[in-house]
Amino acid sequence: MNLDKCKKGHKIRITGIGNSDIRAQAIRFGISEGEIVCCAEVVPAGPVVVQKNNQEIAIGRRLARQIAVELIS
Repeated sequence: MNLDKCKKGHKIRITGIGNSDIRAQAIRFGISEGEIVCCAEVVPAGPVVVQKNNQEIAIGRRLARQIAVELIS
């Protein structure tokens, strides 16, 4: 599943990040493969907001489509 398909409240693990350019952009946001984050909000036709520790990060849909995730129960 990709990050753009997550629902609010899902706890997810980042399993893969597209190409090296996308990976570098995600690392600048503090997100890397293996990280566990929570989907804080999904704005209709807008960004996906993830929460890591006490920080919320808005990730554009184009970038979110290229980040593979898995749900954590």
